[in-house]
Amino acid sequence: MSLQPARVQPAPTPRSTPPRRLRPVAAPSPKRRPKLAYAALAVGGALAIGIAQMGVSFATTQDAFVLAQLSSQQHDLGLEKQALHETIVGLSSPQSLAAKADSLGLVVAGSASYLRLSDGTVLGAGDGADWASTVNPNGATSVGNALLAPPPKKTPEQTSTPADDLGATDAQPALPPTVTDGLPSPTTR
Repeated sequence: MSLQPARVQPAPTPRSTPPRRLRPVAAPSPKRRPKLAYAALAVGGALAIGIAQMGVSFATTQDAFVLAQLSSQQHDLGLEKQALHETIVGLSSPQSLAAKADSLGLVVAGSASYLRLSDGTVLGAGDGADWASTVNPNGATSVGNALLAPPPKKTPEQTSTPADDLGATDAQPALPPTVTDGLPSPTTR
C-alpha cells in the first residue's frame, strides 16, 4: 500500500445571510370593499343560467305534450282506417254485390252458359234468364252480415240474442232452475 499525502481542503466560508425584513405592524391595513359590479355580474350570470334552464325545460315539456297529442291522433286515425277497411271489405263481399244486383233488377240464371270466341258457339244450356231469379239474396234464407249494415237499434225492452242477429225466431234461452230452498247441496249419509 502506498500512502498518499492527504490534501487538506479549505474550510467553507460562512455565507452572510441577508438581514430579515420583518418589522412589527403598527396598525392594521384597511380592508378593501368588494366591488359591486363584480357581485352584480355574478348574480346576473346565475339568474341567466337559471332562466335558460327553465326555458329549455318548458320547451321539452311542451314537446312531450305535442308528441302525446300526435300519438293519440295517430291511434285514432289507425282505428278509423281499420273501420274504413272493414267497410270496404263488407261492400265488396259477394253477398253485398248480389244484394246490389238484385236491387238493380238483375237476375241470376239457373245454369251458366259460356261463349266460345273462336267460333262463336254458346256452350251450356243457352237459355236466357227468366224474370224470376233462381237465387234471392235478400230472401228469408239469407244470412245476416254484420259488415254490410249496422245492427238495428233496439229499445231497452227488447233483448238481444245471437239468434236474433241471424234472423231466427224469437226463442228464449233456457234459464237455469230457480232455487227456493237456498243453495243446492249434495245429500250425504
